[in-house]
Order: sequence, then structure tokens, then C-alpha cells
Amino acid sequence: MLRFCCGKEEEVIISRKSTAAASRSSTAPNSETQLVASPTSFLPASTNLVDPIPLEEPIQEPTPILETAEHSTEEIAVVNQKEITDKQAVEQLKQANEDEMAGNPTGKDLKFETMQVHAGWAPDPATHARAVPIYATTSFTFTDSDHGARLFGLQEFGNIYTRIMNPTNDVFEKRIAALEGGVGAVATGSGQAAQFLAIANICQAGDNIVSTSYLYGGTYNQFKVAFPRLGITTRFVTGDAAEDFEALFDDKTKAVYLESIGNPRHNVPDFEKICAAAHKHGICVIVDNTFGQGGYLCQPLKHGADVVVASATKWIGGHGTTIGGVVVDGGSFPWNNGRYPMFTEPSPGYHGLKFWDIFGPEGPFKANIAYGIRLRVEQLRDFGASQSPFGSFMLIQGLETLSLRCERHNANTLALARYLENNPHVEWVSYAGLESHASHKLAKQYLRSGQYGGVLTFGVKGGYAAGKVAVDSFVLASHLANVGDVRTLVIHPASTTHQQLSEDEQIASGVTPDLIRVSVGIEHIDDIIADFAQALEKASKSVAK
Repeated sequence: MLRFCCGKEEEVIISRKSTAAASRSSTAPNSETQLVASPTSFLPASTNLVDPIPLEEPIQEPTPILETAEHSTEEIAVVNQKEITDKQAVEQLKQANEDEMAGNPTGKDLKFETMQVHAGWAPDPATHARAVPIYATTSFTFTDSDHGARLFGLQEFGNIYTRIMNPTNDVFEKRIAALEGGVGAVATGSGQAAQFLAIANICQAGDNIVSTSYLYGGTYNQFKVAFPRLGITTRFVTGDAAEDFEALFDDKTKAVYLESIGNPRHNVPDFEKICAAAHKHGICVIVDNTFGQGGYLCQPLKHGADVVVASATKWIGGHGTTIGGVVVDGGSFPWNNGRYPMFTEPSPGYHGLKFWDIFGPEGPFKANIAYGIRLRVEQLRDFGASQSPFGSFMLIQGLETLSLRCERHNANTLALARYLENNPHVEWVSYAGLESHASHKLAKQYLRSGQYGGVLTFGVKGGYAAGKVAVDSFVLASHLANVGDVRTLVIHPASTTHQQLSEDEQIASGVTPDLIRVSVGIEHIDDIIADFAQALEKASKSVAK
């Protein structure tokens, strides 16, 4: 990673001699063979600390950056400085770059727990602000008319309008991309928006996707009701066997869509087998990694997935305060394989620009960033499902304690599952951490060692009526439609989250009439168990009457 600071009218030129490193950049190429660094726009390196480091006030633009997947001593940065007065800050920046080029651990190969705190941001040498600021602005000034024209024409990347990009959002995007192991990310207004944009980015009328019936109810409805109105259909597989997905592929199939842990069935798919089947036919794999806890519990991109989406509302935010979503580009799929013409044919919105030619691995950046770039500059631009800077700030706060919270969530959930499994008032328990669960072996293969997630489901003896009494009897646990909160949450999916599904569709999704879903919080496990004990006792007595 190289960091660059610009004062007014300053230009930063990056000359690349090494082609070994795959560059990830927030700049666009000019007509020469060089790259002109400009304000951040999309793609972070997956393990780097980044950047906005303005040197003087007032600041007209956020800091330009260019990042690389690998550091090379052949990379040369030439800075034409016209009006930089803070020489000390320049020297600090130079030293930081030299340290990172020499393999300083602040720039590469950081552990998850360190990246969740540092990735995407470094202290501002002008103001010395350590925390990420909230850039509460709708829009950004242009240095002149030509500058504005270059930005709008994708000849140069930079901040234009917060609907498309914002410096606070940029930090969140870089951080979650680092944690998931992707080349870049796009923040959205919700998980549903992330899912919609991820699919709209590769599908058009007449296309289809193949998914499992083991889905969150909101996802199932979007696929079953909303997408068909746009001419995009979904073929549902009952279960998650790779051969069943493959049997539904045709020449119009654009994606396989999975959840890393099914909601509410808790199935863990065999990522490697399903991805291999899809890739054999040139089809990408999109995984909803919401239950994967921001990459802490599960990292589908490392197991063959091409794109990750998530509801950042859940464990990423973690406190039930902020609605948000994110799409992470894995940077490995060949979008030029003939199945995705929107990447290889001229874009009517950008005067015939071909996304794959410019943003594919053979383009000026030598990195596969076409999917994320197109999602931002076309989907986010046109559909407007963007995140606010304040929302991103809140989500960044959540990320900084993600591993600490999730470790407690997961430990508490396993303990509660074992308690419920032995409770005489409980009919059954579903949790991948239990050896009795059908996905236990796959969970051990694909999830963080010894951890199995923060959600379980169970059925109360006495069926629907007893379950209703139990839900109404909790004192510590809150009855609401959310998961991933620091508080313990309960809900009855058949009457709420999956209500719009028919009875057969509910059963296919794993939702039975007696099912209660529990998102286990970070309270002391003794207090959680005590609350469940009293609620189940009341439910049992109500049935006995």
C-alpha cells in the first residue's frame, strides 16, 4: 500500500514497473500508461491499512490513494508538490510508506482482530484525528470544470455525491472488505438493498438465478415476488446438494445464491462442491454471509464464493441501532466468460466504456475490480440504495469490537443449545454446534474453529400454543424481528418473518409451527438460561391446564 497526500493543485503520479502485484485502486486511468491517483472511490486491498490523509486545511478533496495486494520495491511514487507546507507530515508519510514497503506489520498480514480496528483508516496528520470523522456532506467540490467532467466520465475517480461515495462510507467499505478477504466493497442502505444490487448487477430481464429454499423469509419474498416483476426468475432447490443446483442451470442462469448459515434452518452448505459445480458452467456464486458475522465466523470467499453480501444491521453493527448492508467483491471471477455481457459490451451510460477492458485483470489496474466498480457507478447511482455517513460511522464502531462480541455470542449460544437439548419442556433443538445437527461436520469444516454462530432454533413441547406462551413469558430476552444484537432476542418465524410464505414454503424453508428462533446475546449465560427456564416452565404449565 502506498499513501499519497495532495495539497491544492497537487498531482500524484504512480508509475508501475512490477506486474506481479495485483493493484487495487480508487483511481481511474488517464490516456497515458500511468495512473493518476485521485480521491477514494471503491477498492481497498484486503489486508491493508488505508488512508485519507489530507495535509492542509481547507481540504478540497479527500486524500487520493492507490493500494496494492502485494508490496513491490519496484513501485515508484513521484509526487509533484506545489503547495504543501507541512513538511513534517510529508516526512511522516514517506516514512510510513517506507516502513510498509519493508514489511512493517502495520501494512500487511494483520490478524482479524487488528484489522477490525485499523483497516481503512490512519490518523490524519493535519488534524491528528484518530477516530474516523463523519463526513456529513451531500456533495463535493470540483477543482475546475475539467475535473468535474473527468469524474463523471470515469476518467478519474473521486467523490462526487454521497449517494455514490463518501469518505466515511469508504472507511467502512475498506474495513469490511479486509475482514471478508475481498478486493473491495460497496455499502448499502440495508441488507435487502445489498442483495438486490448484487443480483441486479449481473442479471437482466430473461435471466435466472438458482437458490436454495433454506432462506431468510425476506430474501425468499424478494426472489419470489419482486424479481419476477423485473423479468428475473429464481429456481429453488429443496436443500443444498451441489448436484441439485447443477440440475437447474441453463444458458440464462447468472448466479447461485446461498446463505453461509441458513436462516432459520442453520444448515451449512458445502461451499467447495457447490462453487465447483457453478464455476464449471461459468456461473458465479453469491453468498449471504450475514450469519457469518462480518467474516469472523465464516469467510465464503476463501472457499470459492465470488461475491459476499450481508446485512450489516446484525453482528457488524451489533447493537440494534443501524440499518445497513454491504456487497463485497471477491475479485476472482471471470466476468468476460460470455455469460455476462454487461461487463464486456459498451456501456450506454458511459459513452461505450467496457467495464472488463478497463477494470478487468488485463486493464490498467492489473486487478479484477469490474464487478464492484460497475455496482457502484451504475447500480448504486441509479437505484440510490446508499448508506449514510452517519450509518457507516455507527457500523465502523460495531466493527471495532466485532470479534469480542461474536466470541461471546457464539459461546453463549452453544451453552444455551446444550441446556435446551436437555430441558424436559423442549421437543427439539437445531444448532450446528450440536453433534446431532446434520450440518455439524460441514460447520467444523467451514466455520471458525470451535465456534458455530449466534443463533439457534428450538421447538417447545405443546406446539404452537406452548411456543406462544414461552415467547410472551421471556423477561430478559426481547421479542422482536432482528438478530445479531448484544441483547438476546426471540421470535416466532411462522407468524412473523416467514408469514408471507405458504405453509408448504415455510416447511421447505425449515420453519415449523412450533419453531422459536433465538439470537443469543452477550449477557451472562447464567442469566440467559434462567430466563429460558422460567419461560419454558410457564409454557409447560399452560399446556397442562
